[in-house]
Amino acid sequence: MMIYPAIDVRGGKVVRLREGDPSRQTIFSDDPAATAQRWINEGAKWIHVVNLDGAFAAANDNLRVLESVAKLGAQVQFGGGLRSLEDMQRAVDAGASRIVLGTVAVQHPELVTRALDTYGAERICVGLDARNGKVTTHGWSQISEITPAELGRLMKARGVIHALFTDVSRDGALEGSAVDATIQLGQATGLQVIASGGVTSIEEIRRLAVSGAVAGAVIGMALYQGKISLSDALATAGAN
Repeated sequence: MMIYPAIDVRGGKVVRLREGDPSRQTIFSDDPAATAQRWINEGAKWIHVVNLDGAFAAANDNLRVLESVAKLGAQVQFGGGLRSLEDMQRAVDAGASRIVLGTVAVQHPELVTRALDTYGAERICVGLDARNGKVTTHGWSQISEITPAELGRLMKARGVIHALFTDVSRDGALEGSAVDATIQLGQATGLQVIASGGVTSIEEIRRLAVSGAVAGAVIGMALYQGKISLSDALATAGAN
């Protein structure tokens, strides 16, 4: 199972938001590239970069952050505000190894198909972020009428392989991740599901890894607050 250290970028700084709420922000660094280098030095093969400004439709220059992180050697999974083919192309040109599509998968699923045709399934990940069992859009600020499993099956039918699942209510809260729901989503959809949001303990990582239904885990707040060491996370994920 792959471990993805998270770098959430807002205003050029590395931050974490509790439950996706921009008013509940903690700043951890003003140098995203240095933060990425730290995780790479500790063994990370992938870095998960989120353009929070893009997710909230705020003007930003975070593609430069993506470029700086991509030059460090690890593969970068990048999402946040990618709602047109032009947005996707700019992210790929800036160095993203894989792009995460959230809002567009719900509102314009035909663009997911075009992205798959253009970049191939390995470079596309669909966000199945949910609050109260329904998929959220627009930086988690709006709730759709579709469940993560329903959207996941629709996306798999279009050729999607990778999916990112976040229980929004747990993100940044250090209260544990939705382990059972993540495993069930992988089993229900057949997608390579990446767990995200609230991963807090090595035991959660172990449970996700041994399930055989989860392909990866994004870890953010727990790394930044020292609740989990990256080396322990990598060892636990790699041993299962």
